[in-house]
Amino acid sequence: MLRLTEFKLPLEHTEEEFKTALLKRLELSAGELVDHQIFRRAVDARKPAEMRFIYTLDLQVKNEKALLKRFKKDKHLGLTPDSTYQFVAQAPPELENQPGHKRPVIIGMGPAGLFAGLILAQAGFKPLILERGKVVRERTKDTWDLWRKKILHPESNVQFGEGGAGTFSDGKLYSRIQDPKHYGRKVLLEFVKAGAPEEILYVSKPHIGTFRLVSMVEKMRAEMIALGAEIRFESRVTDIQIEAGQVKGVELASGEKIATDHLVLAIGHSARDTFEMLLERGVYMEPKPFSIGFRIEHPQSIIDQARYGPYAGHPLLGAADYKLVHHASNGRSVYSFCMCPGGTVVAAASEPGRVVTNGMSQYSRKERNANSGIVVEITPEKDFPDGPLAGVALQRHWEEMAFLQGGSNYEAPGQLIGDFLADRPSTEFGSVLPSYTPGVKLGDLSKVMPEFVIAAIREAIPAFAKQIPGFDRPDAMLTGVETRTSSPVRIKREKESLQSLNVKGLYPTGEGAGYAGGILSAAVDGIKVAEAVSLSLLSQ
Repeated sequence: MLRLTEFKLPLEHTEEEFKTALLKRLELSAGELVDHQIFRRAVDARKPAEMRFIYTLDLQVKNEKALLKRFKKDKHLGLTPDSTYQFVAQAPPELENQPGHKRPVIIGMGPAGLFAGLILAQAGFKPLILERGKVVRERTKDTWDLWRKKILHPESNVQFGEGGAGTFSDGKLYSRIQDPKHYGRKVLLEFVKAGAPEEILYVSKPHIGTFRLVSMVEKMRAEMIALGAEIRFESRVTDIQIEAGQVKGVELASGEKIATDHLVLAIGHSARDTFEMLLERGVYMEPKPFSIGFRIEHPQSIIDQARYGPYAGHPLLGAADYKLVHHASNGRSVYSFCMCPGGTVVAAASEPGRVVTNGMSQYSRKERNANSGIVVEITPEKDFPDGPLAGVALQRHWEEMAFLQGGSNYEAPGQLIGDFLADRPSTEFGSVLPSYTPGVKLGDLSKVMPEFVIAAIREAIPAFAKQIPGFDRPDAMLTGVETRTSSPVRIKREKESLQSLNVKGLYPTGEGAGYAGGILSAAVDGIKVAEAVSLSLLSQ
């Protein structure tokens, strides 16, 4: 097949207009074009009055060599790369009966653990997956307890449980990672097989939404079990056994011990007790930069208008998003994070007495408000130099401050943009009502973030308004706090074997280990680790 890139058409075009333009672009007759498939479709919104789709197409033509020869100087036409996933190893049938063989164990069933388990199961290695939280539907009920009743379940919430933190998010499936082996394509194909809409294979910024993710995770779980994997829920790992620098097994909260020589750490960015245990056991880790700030909410309509102009609200475009960066005069960078068009701000706490916010959208993205994190990067060198878990301590401190300012009942502290910029407490809502449940208590957000964060965000919001008119709208909402943008630690691993620097058989992966940020990149990292484990198992 051939791949054609940068094929541009107006936003509104018919299938006949599409085919006519394609034949003209390729200088072909209708009979010479056998088939075409959309590999990617992006929106060019740089000039809102002249909106266009930009396509990447895979083509079948009758005389491929002749067409390539005719367009040999055309950088936008070439052979389609093979993106078919190839397993690096397959388990022989006799492997599990070999003396001393121990199955691989995976801790955590977020995107990294899910795909590590799926690849190992598909390759015949029959992994054991240990998840501290509950199955996804029971977990959903527990999460609603916090959102509706102000009841937190520390082991079953937005952070912990089947599917990981990404289950209660916008379900974004795009990333800037380098992916020369097309692992991301494997992830998307598995999601489609599990029930995701096929459009995620070609739209430039695919997303799924929470409700669809729930059923997809269930189907993927069923496939793994059918392939011989074992999955245990409500099975929190409290210790790992290490002998002479080699993993030997794990211990559960129940006291049960499980032997293994291959342990995948897919624990997520909020498994603070597990970080502490690993540090006590001598596993090498170091503090890592992350970002902290607030969630900001505007009417979705002003984002659509700013981005799409006369095409705002067009059904082919859906709700608009944004990506913003400002370098503040105090040396800090402020940026938008995890933007959720037509979504809601959600309670994402996992520890009693602390408030955390995050953003979520359903597939339709039809809610009134747009929300995004507006966060400031912090670094170990500047802000938390006191050891590997100093970032965790910093997160906990500001989450506790938010809990107190919110009324100590899991309501979140909030402030109107106009009041925040004027440095005065808010006392009543405007027309932009916050979407966060269990509720928002208005006040002064300068009490729940460091002074340099407040100063940087106060400078950034008017600067962002130059790109999106109305971004500094006085009655837009800030809700706090956003502290879990990424893991505060990195559990370092060797570049080739992907094992811990100082513990053989231990494979840190995903967002919690500091090697991913988001569903797609975490899933891809899980695949890489599964391959490393597969090769190691066969070499024994």
